[in-house]
Amino acid sequence: MLVTQVMKSRSCCGDTIGTLERSLRELRDMIDRSLSEVRLTAGIHHKERMRAANVIEEIERDASMEATRRGLQFDVERGDRELMIDADKSCFKSAISNLLQNAFKFTRPLGHVWLRTISRGGSLSIEIEDECGGLPPGAIETLFEPFEQRGADRSGLGLGLAISRQAVEADGGRICARDIPGKGCIFTVEMPLAVEHIEAGRTAGF
Repeated sequence: MLVTQVMKSRSCCGDTIGTLERSLRELRDMIDRSLSEVRLTAGIHHKERMRAANVIEEIERDASMEATRRGLQFDVERGDRELMIDADKSCFKSAISNLLQNAFKFTRPLGHVWLRTISRGGSLSIEIEDECGGLPPGAIETLFEPFEQRGADRSGLGLGLAISRQAVEADGGRICARDIPGKGCIFTVEMPLAVEHIEAGRTAGF
C-alpha cells in the first residue's frame, strides 16, 4: 500500500512538473514574441554580423526539447558553417523559433519536422518542413496575417507568423510558404548573405 502511494505521489509530481515546464515555455515564447513585436513597431532594430550556423544551433537546442515533449521526430540539415548574415539576432531567432513552434503545433502525432539551411547564390535559405497534412485551398494567402489561426488548436494569439514575416523583412529578407497537398507545408526564410561573403565567393569563382 505504501509503495503504491509513493508511486502515485511521484506520478503526480511528475505531471505537475511537466505542466509547469510547459507553461513556462509557453510564457517565454509569448514574451519573446511580444518583445520582438514591440521592438519592430518602435523601430528598435540592431543589425549585427553573425554566423548563421551558430544561431541555428542555439535555436535547435530548445526546439529539440519541444519536439521530444510532443513525441515528434526533429531533424536538422546543416549547411555551410561559414555563412554570415547581417541581422538583429533577437528578432531573427524569434522569427525562426516561431516557424518551428508553428510546425510542431500542427504536425500530426508521431510526425516529422525538418530544419534545413541551404546556400543559394547570394542568399541563405532556411527551410522548415512539417507534416500538418496540407492546407485548405486559399490558406496560403492569409497565413501571415495577424490573428490568423489554422487547425483545431487555437492556443496562442495567431501572431507568430505575422511577427516572423515582419522580423525577416526588417533584415532585408523574405519569407514564404509552400503547401504539399496531403502531407504538410514548407516555410522558407531567405536572407541575403553578408556582402564580404558574397565578394569572397565571386573571387573564388563560386
